[in-house]
Amino acid sequence: MDLVIQAPSIAQDVLGAIASLADAQGIAVLDGGSQQAYRLARIRTHDGIAEICAAAGIDYALVAADLDRNRVRVVAIDMDSTLITIECIDEIADMQGIRAEVAAITASAMRGEIDFRESLVRRVTLLAGLPVDALARVYAERVRLSPGAERMLAGFKAAGAKTLLVSGGFTFFTDRLQQRLGFDDAAANTLVIRDGKLSGELAEPIVDAHGKAARLAAMRARHAKPGEIVVAIGDGANDLPMLREADVSVAYRAKPVVRARATYAISHCGLDAALNLFR
Repeated sequence: MDLVIQAPSIAQDVLGAIASLADAQGIAVLDGGSQQAYRLARIRTHDGIAEICAAAGIDYALVAADLDRNRVRVVAIDMDSTLITIECIDEIADMQGIRAEVAAITASAMRGEIDFRESLVRRVTLLAGLPVDALARVYAERVRLSPGAERMLAGFKAAGAKTLLVSGGFTFFTDRLQQRLGFDDAAANTLVIRDGKLSGELAEPIVDAHGKAARLAAMRARHAKPGEIVVAIGDGANDLPMLREADVSVAYRAKPVVRARATYAISHCGLDAALNLFR
């Protein structure tokens, strides 16, 4: 078993302490992109590693030595608060002057306290009457990629993986991001528009937590053979079925319920830190 540690900055004395604590048989410097990254080879123990990394703001992962990036065939990633830094529906609501009300429902759904599908319908209903031009303003003025997003996608694509952008959000945004970043497939919800305004409705079928998992399963069936790897990355409770569908799941700056159930967690680094989980 190897130990991968990553952070915006890792002091040499902290690196030494972790290597000594883990009784690592070697240390390799990784190409961390926007973060410092090291692979500590053939560690003999991981007792105390979680505590020292938490105190130092370091992401750590216990990885199999043979986890090979060239075996990754599908990478699925959530959009809101994962691929991008915002929750689009909260920003749309801000245009309607109801951000606080909608954001409270969003946060509760992401923590898994209320059903995502129910919460989405409730939030979209509140957007009725908003001019569709507001969506373009949100995309142009507020959508920002998470750190390392483009490097992560390029790295997995170079290894031959197909990429899927899957969201409980809206096709207005996934369509544009798919074209911009070259995703092989995308799935999201379609807002109903009448007379240039949001009707407060969603077109069927609604992409909820199970819809996300189903789209990933379909990608697996098309592109991954037995023994090959499917990766999923998400942050909220509605990503959990999709993360379970994957062979390797990554909780990115995620809610506690997601961090607890994912294979790995990235809480301090950019998305490109996912590349270093693989050789």
